Amino acid sequence: MSSPTPSLNTLRERYGPRYRWLLLLSVMVGTMASIMSSTIVNVAIPDMSHHFTIGQERAQWVSSGFMVAMTVSMLTTPWLLARYGYRRTYVGTMLLLLAGGIVGGLSNQFSLVLVARVAEGLAAGVVQPIPAIIILRAFDSHEQGRASGIFGMGVVLAPAIGPSIGGVLVDLFGWRSIFFMVVPFCLASLWLAYKFVPVTAPGGVPARRDGAALDWRGLLLGTVGTLCLLNGLVALRGGTVLEAVLLLSGAAAALVAFIGWQRRLQRHGGSPLMNLALFGHRQFAMGSMVAVIYGTALFGSTYLLPVYMQTALKLSASHVGTILLPSGFVLAAAIAIVGRLADRQPTYLLVSIGLALLAASFALMTTVDLHSALWVLVAWAILGRIGLGFILPSLNLGSMRGLHKDLIPQGASAINFVRMLGGAAGVSLCAIVLEWRLAAHGDSLANSATSPERLAAFNESFLMLAALCALALVAAWQLRENTGRRPVRVKE
Repeated sequence: MSSPTPSLNTLRERYGPRYRWLLLLSVMVGTMASIMSSTIVNVAIPDMSHHFTIGQERAQWVSSGFMVAMTVSMLTTPWLLARYGYRRTYVGTMLLLLAGGIVGGLSNQFSLVLVARVAEGLAAGVVQPIPAIIILRAFDSHEQGRASGIFGMGVVLAPAIGPSIGGVLVDLFGWRSIFFMVVPFCLASLWLAYKFVPVTAPGGVPARRDGAALDWRGLLLGTVGTLCLLNGLVALRGGTVLEAVLLLSGAAAALVAFIGWQRRLQRHGGSPLMNLALFGHRQFAMGSMVAVIYGTALFGSTYLLPVYMQTALKLSASHVGTILLPSGFVLAAAIAIVGRLADRQPTYLLVSIGLALLAASFALMTTVDLHSALWVLVAWAILGRIGLGFILPSLNLGSMRGLHKDLIPQGASAINFVRMLGGAAGVSLCAIVLEWRLAAHGDSLANSATSPERLAAFNESFLMLAALCALALVAAWQLRENTGRRPVRVKE
């Protein structure tokens, strides 16, 4: 008779060699749901602000609240996995995501919608590091690239297709339908979880229900620092100088306090939220630097490109969607191909190629003008997505392959956290640079007509992103494996 709560070894015996792929599929469905919930709601914000008769800035908090909750909750994943195991943690996040979708879709008060979005963000943050942990622990080194490629291909299709489907749903059924979109994905992921996800913690050991308590002080400091940083960057755009300085100073103080507390907890034998021993490993430290800059460039460009096409090139929203959709499919195909290459080629080389292509795509945007053919825009957008395809499956592998297995959950959590933090800051950074350059050229987006000065301001913003990618190349070159060093281990 089979065990009602199978361990990792039991499931491997039951399903054989294909089990690791079934496990990856199980967490991929849930991750797709979480990523879709993060991107698809943007198309519903205008309809939502009209329904609740609130301003665009207040309605935008359904996106900002999700982002902050997702970024901070990533730090709790290693503790949750160690205390409750894969299945309880994963099922809990899917139930929270499901509840957020249902409550948000049925709410008649904006405050409840906001609470539902924060709940979805918490779930999305916890679940996103889990696939990287599974790939690095369940797959042999010669299969990790292929697994990362297949997983990445499925996951990037969600944000590529999601907004297009979301726009149709909003037009047909209103903003509530956006929240209900995650429901079938969550139900499917729950069924797969009870069938294929083990109850054990990473490494196949039993979950420690009586283990160390969660580092609440570290979590509080991380939350305060993230909120101060993001709101400080927003204040640089629309607030006073004093407000921006106070918030950014608060973010810096929270960072110093967080590092100090994590070190103290480590010295006294506690369980810190982020194990700082990770950054003593050169590959991981350099990979984290790449992740921050890459997140900034990626998320910043997702803001800058649509604004550029609509306000500078005067293209319609449908044209923007037509231009960006093919690049999403190219990205999915590139990830699958590069994933196989990552099993045979040095990951630092693949990441470096990706950053070079991404930098080139931003730089080439400066060649576009009001008379350029649409295919030129499509080509440069596709070039950038091919670059992302080189980076996505390679960066986690290159950063974490040298870590001891006990540090992999902490590593996956930390590198996802810094990438998302860079991404959240990247949107504000691009908006700040764009407004600065528009003012320098004597223009403003409030003017309905475009001009050569406006194109120049956007071109300079694209060159800033290209320079960031070029800077990340320096760190990416340090991802080279040092075969003479032993894996970094946890300090007992």
